[in-house]
Amino acid sequence: MKLMVVDTSLGLCTVGVFEVDSAGASCLGLRSEPMTKGHSERIAGFARDAATAAGVSFTQLDRIGVTVGPGSFTGLRVGLAFAQGLAAALDRPLVGLSGLDVLAASAGEAAEVAALIDARRGQVYARFWRDGAADGPAEALTLEAAADRIATLADGAVMVGSGAVLFAEVAAGRTVLALEGPDPGALARLAAAADPALALPRPLYLRAPDAKPPTRLPGQARGPAGTP
Repeated sequence: MKLMVVDTSLGLCTVGVFEVDSAGASCLGLRSEPMTKGHSERIAGFARDAATAAGVSFTQLDRIGVTVGPGSFTGLRVGLAFAQGLAAALDRPLVGLSGLDVLAASAGEAAEVAALIDARRGQVYARFWRDGAADGPAEALTLEAAADRIATLADGAVMVGSGAVLFAEVAAGRTVLALEGPDPGALARLAAAADPALALPRPLYLRAPDAKPPTRLPGQARGPAGTP
């Protein structure tokens, strides 16, 4: 299976073309750069460059895979919109994957994995894994709650993601992989294995956005004292 993967939900803008078979995922072409803004202006060029490096046309792709969050509100929306538009134009299946799940898959074969994304404001987005199975849902945890969970992990566990470095005090005996984004090969493997009917390309938010919609229309009079 040839597929294109897109990740803009965290600290990278990544587009890659992979061939996935029973032996694993082979990278055919990849563009990935650190980026916190400007994704919308760059992502189409990244896709073109990745396809050119791979020596394939877009019509040769069998599937599109995209991370759906949690992460940057604007970044993940850009990646989702681009992937949805490309999949619709090519009439190809589109699958959405949690960035936490892909981070966990980026950690190798460790028996215990903590996928951790720095969510700022004293929180991390987290999901824990044991023996290849998720040990509960993805959550937004306070640093204190996450540290308590990490302290229960066995020696040899892997902490992966931008939030891993926040727990240096409880990391003794554990491997820290401070990735700014998920491994594109891991994303390709999960995207190839996913069921398009179940892995829907919908944004995954674990916390309400900082921006709030207005409570009244422009020019509308304020309500009585004590109301918005």
